[in-house]
Amino acid sequence: MKKLFLTLTAVTALTLASQAQTEKGKFIVGGQVGFETSKTKDSDNKAHSFSINPTVGYFVSDNWAVGTGIGYNWSKNEAPSDRTIKQDAFQVSPFVRNYIGDGQFKFFSQLSVPMAWGKETEEIGSVETEAKFERYGVELAPGFAFFPTSKVGIELKVRGLYFDSYKDKSADLTTNKFGLDANSLAPTLGVQFHF
Repeated sequence: MKKLFLTLTAVTALTLASQAQTEKGKFIVGGQVGFETSKTKDSDNKAHSFSINPTVGYFVSDNWAVGTGIGYNWSKNEAPSDRTIKQDAFQVSPFVRNYIGDGQFKFFSQLSVPMAWGKETEEIGSVETEAKFERYGVELAPGFAFFPTSKVGIELKVRGLYFDSYKDKSADLTTNKFGLDANSLAPTLGVQFHF
């Protein structure tokens, strides 16, 4: 009986603590750091990339947060015949997020406006060309959050509905993409800190 009482008390405390995580006046902090490298066997093809994109948000009312992510992305691809393509970009992504539900488990939806400005450099032998680019988009991403403690939220989300416009400023060429990416086999897993 004593164990049952302690278990129920712990579950109730966790549930009450997690309900306070998305209330007005709280902050949410998280982000993304990535690194990838690849090399094709028996060839000179190599690729490297690095990104860092911290995010911060503020709950303007219960279950409604606004915030932004600010970051940097870099990549380099090397191919045979001395061809190298480098890309680096500064990125900003303001967002609005809404949590639905009570307790330790909540669904959420996030509307974000990712934007990036950068340059792409292509080197073939001793000839180098540089092109500046801009990227603007809109994404509506659904997700699910589990709050194991009063300050940590573990999230699982998919990209969802998106629009992306990429403009090569040097060639005056714009590429637009629109899609729905709800692949449940390739979600992103993240951790957000609430305080």
